[in-house]
Amino acid sequence: MPRPGWQKSSFSTGGEGNCIELAATATGHVHLRESDRPDDIATSAPHALAGLLLVLKNESWGPSRRR
Repeated sequence: MPRPGWQKSSFSTGGEGNCIELAATATGHVHLRESDRPDDIATSAPHALAGLLLVLKNESWGPSRRR
């Protein structure tokens, strides 16, 4: 099984810690991991990850934003 090609987020700071990394899979899913815990990998469908990122970017989640 080929290893995924991990890419560091452009928002991650330099150095070896606190980086979010992404890798595409052959099945079209996306792997996510934190650089300081490389064995803990979350897998998502691209559209689900895009939806999560949109919500986080707009900060429209959490009790303080509910109306």
